[in-house]
Amino acid sequence: MFKARVEVTLKEKILDPQGKAIESSLRNLSFSTLNHVRTGKNIDISVAEDSLDKAISTVRLACEKLLANPVTEEYECEIFNDGGDSLARFSNRRTPAVTITERANN
Repeated sequence: MFKARVEVTLKEKILDPQGKAIESSLRNLSFSTLNHVRTGKNIDISVAEDSLDKAISTVRLACEKLLANPVTEEYECEIFNDGGDSLARFSNRRTPAVTITERANN
């Protein structure tokens, strides 16, 4: 069993009206040093696969088919074991390769 955390954000060139509204509200509340606000969503998933490779493949497919719109959004995913140790990271941001953490190889 694995856990996955997927972070979905709008691509940099896509206007983020919610981020702009938050940025404006922060300025109105005198948080003038907080700028360039971008919003997104975090999705936590339990993954019932028997290997890390299968977990990565399943979550990547879910991201591409449902969790992120490839036209307007980017995603970054991290896979954890039951103990909370990070095992792998991957994304569709510029370099879609999977990175396996050193702990996973030990």
